[in-house]
Amino acid sequence: MTTELERRAAADASLSDEEFRVVVRDWIAGNYMLERNLRIRPPFAYAKPWYLKLSERGWLAPGWPVEHGGLGLSIMKQVILVEEQERYGCCRLNEMGVVMVGPLLIRFGTDEQQKFFLPKILNGEIRWCQGYSEPGAGSDLASLRTEAVRDGDEWVVNGQKIWTTRANDADWIFALLRTDKSVAKHAGISMFLMPMTSPGISVKPIRDLNGGEELCQTFFENVRVPHANLVGELNKGWGVNSALLGLERIYVGLPKHSAHALARLHDLMTLTGAWEDAAAVDRFTQFQFDLEDHIALYEAALEQVSRTGQFPADISLLKLSQTELCSRITEAMMDMGGEIAGLFDPLVEHDNLFLANQFLLARPTTIYGGTSEIQRNILATRVIGLPKQ
Repeated sequence: MTTELERRAAADASLSDEEFRVVVRDWIAGNYMLERNLRIRPPFAYAKPWYLKLSERGWLAPGWPVEHGGLGLSIMKQVILVEEQERYGCCRLNEMGVVMVGPLLIRFGTDEQQKFFLPKILNGEIRWCQGYSEPGAGSDLASLRTEAVRDGDEWVVNGQKIWTTRANDADWIFALLRTDKSVAKHAGISMFLMPMTSPGISVKPIRDLNGGEELCQTFFENVRVPHANLVGELNKGWGVNSALLGLERIYVGLPKHSAHALARLHDLMTLTGAWEDAAAVDRFTQFQFDLEDHIALYEAALEQVSRTGQFPADISLLKLSQTELCSRITEAMMDMGGEIAGLFDPLVEHDNLFLANQFLLARPTTIYGGTSEIQRNILATRVIGLPKQ
């Protein structure tokens, strides 16, 4: 007997990408119930009604297999869902569980882990944060030192993580930990799941430049973790992590990020009269050309991923191209903004212009998920074939 989820999966899969986009756009306009174009990501309690509405429709985890609560949609349709939410100004969700933990458990988790965690991700019962970066182990993640030592059927964790986004609003953390110091640094890492209420875990928010506190430091002092919370094979956590990076770079590389910034630059130039400045017009025109180049690159990458089902090493070019373009556009906004360039809050007459905030939000995109320097190294060594030294 066909379930409602299977029926929806078949119906969505039968639509062309453009037909699907129309359906998604109409549905969002008729169902989104929260404030649009929020300056920062809201707490989960505020965003939960929208989270659950998407889950009910099957569009919270559209790429998950139907048997795990998703719709099994193509990567292109998944991207359309992201694009249309951003176009409408839907609030950003804590999607760590959907985008990172769910695919991780579907591919590497035990049956018990899948049965326990996946439904709780879809119903919003468990919120997640990521324990990867450490002081001294950010871009060079394999140098992490937070250690897990085996003690019978448990592991004892000690160390520190940093930039654990939304750790102060999360129930569980998925973390890469050092489990073997006697082997090469990439080889002695394992992935564990830990409840944030575990004795010995403490969180300290970090106030960022635009006033938010979603970035945190997370400390582990003799935290005991059951062996059953290991994801994948022991000491194979680096491979588990690598499997997630391709999809992350697809999302970070969305052309909509730079297109949105360019539209705001257009509004700013209209407001300030910069269209009378030939140099400003030339700069804007170059950004248009750069955006068209990125769109062509992105479409080619999506076609390749859709055809092969694999994320090639040159997918790093998407993140590099998009994040640096968006940063250049927001720099131009600051240059042309004059006395309003320092405003964090939107202008009364132009509520989509808050230049300082937009500038600062673009800065970390060239860092998280692998810095621009790391992306260039990947392209140089794995795509072009240059020697590492």
